[in-house]
Amino acid sequence: CDTHVVTRHSQSVDTPDCPAEFTSLWSGYSLVFFEGNGYGLSQDLGDAGSCLEDFQLLPFMQCSASDVCRHGVRTDKSFWLGTNQGADFASKPMNNIDEILPHISRCRVCMGTKYIIARHSFKATAPACPADFSEIWTGYSYVMVTSSSTSGGGQDLSSAGSCLENFFLPTFIECLGRGTCSYYINNLDYWLAQNQETNQPGMWGMGNVYSGLNDILNQGVSRCVVCARNSL
Repeated sequence: CDTHVVTRHSQSVDTPDCPAEFTSLWSGYSLVFFEGNGYGLSQDLGDAGSCLEDFQLLPFMQCSASDVCRHGVRTDKSFWLGTNQGADFASKPMNNIDEILPHISRCRVCMGTKYIIARHSFKATAPACPADFSEIWTGYSYVMVTSSSTSGGGQDLSSAGSCLENFFLPTFIECLGRGTCSYYINNLDYWLAQNQETNQPGMWGMGNVYSGLNDILNQGVSRCVVCARNSL
């Protein structure tokens, strides 16, 4: 029978468990995207490529046609899913690995025979799974990220990676080739928005500002569910 791979991210320093009837392939650290020479390469958080077994501030190197490769170019960047450590935008970037690791989410890559999809409600409550599917987890509908430059990346909205189990702001942390990691206020997260019922004319949500976590959760961000098919 067919096999399917799904990656789960804890958004904490604890490694998450695989869904029922899935087996673990490996665990690691939650990679969101790379940026090199101003260009970005994103990872679908539902795919195995978003869970690297080793953590490096800059896991890639830059090579030229002159048979020279450089690891740790100052302008290269990596972006990792964060934890609920809180961001102090006024503090100096972290340069000690023991200080950085508590800010890096852990993940697990799992294999099973069940097909997995994500579904989004555009409401403050998670949707039900389709017929003949069972719920694995519920969460918040994650769309994409952008960095302070012009790069970024997004999630396939049918993928488990578009349904994060926790809502944290900021959602990711940036690491630089010069050997530091930090949160930057001009790095942005994008989430699916709720489509509230309203009798007012015009389109709901245009120009609305949700200030504070309660408003964001109750009126702003859409909920989602990740589902596994019960039978072939």
